[in-house]
Amino acid sequence: MFLQLDDTGPRYLQLARALKQAILDGRCAAASRLPATRGLARELDLSRNTVLAAYEQLAAEGFIEGKVGSGCYVASFAQAQRAPVVTPQSARARRPALARRGKRAEALYDRAIPGRQHRGLRYNLQYGLPMTNPQLASAWRRELNHAAAHAQTDYPDAQGLPELRREVCAYLARRRGIVCAPEDVLIVAGTQQAFALSADVLVEEGDRVIFEDPHYQGARQLFQARGAKVVACRVDQDGIVTDALPTTGARLAVVTPSHQFPTGAVLSLARRIELLARAERSGCWIIEDDYDGEFRFDARPLAALKSLDRADRVIYIGTFSKVIFPALRLGYMVLPPGLRQAFVAAKWLTDRGCPAIEQAALARLIGSGAFERHLRQAAKVLKARRNALLVALRRHAGDFVRVADSSAGMHILAWLPRHTHAQAQALVAQARERGLGLYLIAPYFLKAAPQPGLLLGYADLPPADLQAAMKIFGECVRAT
Repeated sequence: MFLQLDDTGPRYLQLARALKQAILDGRCAAASRLPATRGLARELDLSRNTVLAAYEQLAAEGFIEGKVGSGCYVASFAQAQRAPVVTPQSARARRPALARRGKRAEALYDRAIPGRQHRGLRYNLQYGLPMTNPQLASAWRRELNHAAAHAQTDYPDAQGLPELRREVCAYLARRRGIVCAPEDVLIVAGTQQAFALSADVLVEEGDRVIFEDPHYQGARQLFQARGAKVVACRVDQDGIVTDALPTTGARLAVVTPSHQFPTGAVLSLARRIELLARAERSGCWIIEDDYDGEFRFDARPLAALKSLDRADRVIYIGTFSKVIFPALRLGYMVLPPGLRQAFVAAKWLTDRGCPAIEQAALARLIGSGAFERHLRQAAKVLKARRNALLVALRRHAGDFVRVADSSAGMHILAWLPRHTHAQAQALVAQARERGLGLYLIAPYFLKAAPQPGLLLGYADLPPADLQAAMKIFGECVRAT
C-alpha cells in the first residue's frame, strides 16, 4: 500500500494523515479492509505501536471502524466529502480570507520593529529600552510577593483596582497638575491598549484623526487599521502648529504636548490654549500622550495639557512602561465623565481587566514612596547619560549632526544635514557592522522627512558605553 508521509510531527500522525487522504481520495474504498497492523508496519518500516496509534486516531475521528476478530474497515460514510486533508504545509500555503480590519493590520504591521534588527549589538541606541535600577527591582519583587500572597482570586474590577486608581490620582496631582477622582481613571495594558480603546469607542471607519508629524507610528498604524483617515499636521520648535489644523471634520487629535515625540519640542502655552479652544468649538477629542513627562532635566516639570482642560475634551494617557519597565504592561487613562462608562465597557469586553496581582503590587510601590524615589534617582542618572551622549556627540561628530533642542525624556534627535537619506541608511548599516545600533527618524513621519536624522536613545547605556558608541558613530558618519 503506497502511503507518503509528510515528515511533519509525530510519525503516527503522519501515517494517520496519509491514510485519511487515501480514504478521501477513494484509494481505500468504503467498507474495505485496511492492512493488518503488523504487515503495514513492516511495509512502511514503522513500529507496530505507531500503526496502532494511527488506527486509533482514525477510529476516534470516525474514518475507520474496528470489527472484533476481523480487523479495521473504512467507514461507509468516510468518502461522503472529498475535501483534501489539511497538512501543515498546505495550511501554510493556503491564503485565508480576512476581514478588512485584519487585512489592514497585516499590511501595516512593521516587521522591522524598532530594536529587533539591532538586538544583541554591543551598543544599541534604541529608544524605549528600560534603565536598570537594582533598588527598584528589589522593591518591585517585595511588593509583587506581598501582592501574590494577598491577592483576590476573582476577576478584578475591569476599570482597575480601586487602590491603584487612588494612587494614580494622588500621583498626578503631585507631579502633573491634574486633579481627578478614582472614577475618572481607567487602568489599561499600556499605551497601545489606550489607543485601541479610544479608536473602538470614538472612531468610525473613515473618520479623520489628526497626528503630529513626526509621531509615534504605532498609534497611527492602530487607527489606520481601524479604518480611520489619518491627517498629518506639521510640528515646529513650539510643538504642533495649531494654525495648520483643520477647522472642522476631525474626530480626534493625538498630541504629545509635554515632550513632542520624537522631536522633543514643548507645546507653547499659547498653542495649548488654542488647541483646547479649537477642540471645544469643533467637538474634536484630544488624546494627550504623556509618555515620559516625568523626566525633565533643566526645568520644573510642566503641567499636563489636561490640567488646562475646562471643557472635558482631553483624554489623558500615562504609562509605567518608560518609568519602570516595558514588560509591566500597565498604563492608565484619565477620562472625561461622559466617556467613562463606554471606555470601561470596552475594556471589560476586551480582556475583563488587567492582572490584579501586578496592579496591587504597583499600588503599594507608589504608596510606599519607592516609586517617586526611583523617579528622582532615574532623572539624575538620565541627565548624566544625556550629558555624556551630547558631549561625546559634539566631540566625535562635530558639524556632521545638529541636535534638536530638548531637555527632557530618554532620547535625543540628531539631524544629519550633510547626508542624503540614502547616505543615512548606509550609515546605519555600517554602524551595525561595528556593533552600534542606530535608528532613522524617517519611519516616524507620515509625509516625507525634511532631512535625514537619527533617534538616539540613551537610557540603557552608562556614560562610558555612550562615549564609546559615539566614537564609533563619529568614524562611521565621516565615512558615509
